[in-house]
Amino acid sequence: MITAIVFVKADVARIPEVAEAIASLDGVSEVYSVTGQIDLIALVRVREHEDVATVVADQLNKVEGVTETETHIAFRTYSRHDLESAFSIGLD
Repeated sequence: MITAIVFVKADVARIPEVAEAIASLDGVSEVYSVTGQIDLIALVRVREHEDVATVVADQLNKVEGVTETETHIAFRTYSRHDLESAFSIGLD
C-alpha cells in the first residue's frame, strides 16, 4: 500500500465543498482542514505509484476550488493507527 500526503490550498470561500469533493474521490481515505500555510491535508492510499498520479493529478487537482497541491509520498510507517480498536464495540 502506498500512502501519499497531499497538502491542498483552496479557494477560502469554498473550503468545505472542496474538502467534501476530495473526500469522495476513490483512493482518498481522509481529508483534514488545518491551520497554517495550507487549507487541507488529504491522505491518499493506493496500491501502485501510478494510482497516486491518477488520484492527485487526474482528479484531485481538477476539483473546482483547488488552487495548489503539494504531494509527499510516505516511505515508512513508524506508528499505526489502530483502526480495529477504533471501531470496536467492546465485544471480546
